[in-house]
Amino acid sequence: MGTVTRSPNGRKPSEIMRLIVTTFIGVVFGFFLGVSFPTLSLTKFNLPSGLLPSIDLSYIEERYTGRRAWSFINNSNRRALPNRLSNDTSKIWVPSNPRGAESLPPGIVEAESDFYLRRLWGKPSEDLTFKPKYLVTFTVGYEMKKNIDAAVKKFSENFTILLFHYDGRANEWDEFEWSKKAIHVSARKQTKWWYAKRFLHPDIVAPYDYIFIWDEDLGVEHFNAEEYLKLVKKHGLEISQPGLEPNKGLTWQMTKRRGDKEVHKVTEEKPGWCSDPHLPPCAAFVEIMAPVFSREAWRCVWHMIQNDLVHGWGLDFAVRRCVEPAHEKIGVVDAQWIVHQGVPTLGNQGKTETGKAPWQGVRERCRKEWTMFQSRLGNAEHAYFKSGGGIDMFNSTGH
Repeated sequence: MGTVTRSPNGRKPSEIMRLIVTTFIGVVFGFFLGVSFPTLSLTKFNLPSGLLPSIDLSYIEERYTGRRAWSFINNSNRRALPNRLSNDTSKIWVPSNPRGAESLPPGIVEAESDFYLRRLWGKPSEDLTFKPKYLVTFTVGYEMKKNIDAAVKKFSENFTILLFHYDGRANEWDEFEWSKKAIHVSARKQTKWWYAKRFLHPDIVAPYDYIFIWDEDLGVEHFNAEEYLKLVKKHGLEISQPGLEPNKGLTWQMTKRRGDKEVHKVTEEKPGWCSDPHLPPCAAFVEIMAPVFSREAWRCVWHMIQNDLVHGWGLDFAVRRCVEPAHEKIGVVDAQWIVHQGVPTLGNQGKTETGKAPWQGVRERCRKEWTMFQSRLGNAEHAYFKSGGGIDMFNSTGH
């Protein structure tokens, strides 16, 4: 029996048409696959770790023009990329780096930060046309908005404005134009020293020459921040405060404004209050309502703030330990003075217990914290000297 063969010319028209359509679809699919392949995200590929050191992957994206390019550069092009990544990072150990960053090459370590606002677009190097030199913080409630508005206007563009909101109403300040450029941090029913411990770490505020940590109830009619700092620098003050209006509920003679001076550093108190004329409250003393710290002094003071003693009572007697000689570098600026209005807004954030008003419970805790802080400081010093620490004043060769 002969073999039956089918001639190509014998195909049915429907089969020929199916072949043509299939071929056309394959060509079109292949074309679009080739065009779209460069846009696939290679960052999602799981490449073998052994392959990564052998290539450099440069991704250049011009997101507003829609153009994207990938370039793969082999080891033969090492000379074009001198800053290649090493595959053996275990050889890096730098004890002088900040704690926890010892395995990083020093050139990549960013140990400090700031409060400067950045853009979401453009070149990072062009973000900041101006960098404020000083920082001022206020711990605020919305009810004191007019007072804070008046206070903020006493600070020039040289100041970064940082508001700590203890009432949770951080989004209601945009009626003030300056508020749109300010930094807002909100945590309900907290004090300024709670905020300071958590948000004013010395490595965060390092760009600022001076840090103002102020209450919200201060009258500033007779105050100008730039002029204040001129006097601070002139008289070499590392820790300072403006003089207080003498007729408004003063506690200490040291912080009382004197009309015949630019700055004063010592005073006379009630008999028996000062064991040494160079010690608080007769010298080396400012109150905690409106202190101003140099960058160097704040680095020490921040470490002395206790994590749980949030009212800060007792700090004013202890900050002298952060500058030397304290009776010369701590003072009150009389020529730029303020009024302490004594509005108990934060005290009213307390809780009524055992029939006491909210502010009474707050005040009781303030006093307890003062006692606790003094006890902790005394115990810490005692333990230090007992362990053999301290400077040997007789054998020291320092001058």
